[in-house]
Amino acid sequence: MSKKTNPIAVFDSGVGGISVLRELVKILPNEDYIYYGDSKNAPYGMKDKETVKQLTIDAAEYLFAQGAKGLVVACNTATSAAVRVLREMYPDIPIVGIEPAVKPAATLKPNCRVLVMATPMTIREEKFQSLMAKYEDMAEIIPLPCPGLMDFVERGDLTSDDFRRYLEELLFVHRIHPVDSVVLGCTHYPFAKDMIKEVLGPDVLVFDGGEGTAREMRRRLAEADLLNPSTTQGAVDFRNSLEDKKKIELCKMLLEL
Repeated sequence: MSKKTNPIAVFDSGVGGISVLRELVKILPNEDYIYYGDSKNAPYGMKDKETVKQLTIDAAEYLFAQGAKGLVVACNTATSAAVRVLREMYPDIPIVGIEPAVKPAATLKPNCRVLVMATPMTIREEKFQSLMAKYEDMAEIIPLPCPGLMDFVERGDLTSDDFRRYLEELLFVHRIHPVDSVVLGCTHYPFAKDMIKEVLGPDVLVFDGGEGTAREMRRRLAEADLLNPSTTQGAVDFRNSLEDKKKIELCKMLLEL
């Protein structure tokens, strides 16, 4: 029996992966999706690597048991901790992770200043350090751990005075010494993009890895002959480890933003 009509699974530590799901729906509108957020155990970016790896493996096992034909790990922290292991465990299933969009930001113009906003764990990880080293001759790359930023997104708190104050304090130095671009190294952060631009100024370019990840999933599904032949709009099945209706409503709202 063909798996072409089976859903694509999208996994994140909470609601942030909706930013990647939005790009997937644009690029693969006829596919069905299961979106699974592990808000019960969020934030992943403050946990140790082994814990994140096991949580991600558990989520993948659950999603494959639901019939998912492919998996997008729409969380930078989970990608760093577990995507290599998942590909070894499931060599015949298209599995795509996400990484900060450092390359397009660093190659924008000679000697530019690039601020990479990410979770503390993503910045600590060898995968990120290697990525940064690859482009350090082209640009000044400044990693900025952002503890607490994900929590505002998980609450759907994207326009409050508290959120603005948090970003003004976090980005204080980079307002005095301006950067050319910002890389959003966590899938939650694109939902803070408008406020980040307000704080840093409208001339700052903002990059995230969602579109590239969606294109990579399309490529891998095509390679495996798993693209859905349907010509009708697909559906999204939202699930969350908290089993909280408010989280599901927040996911739906963020998808429509």
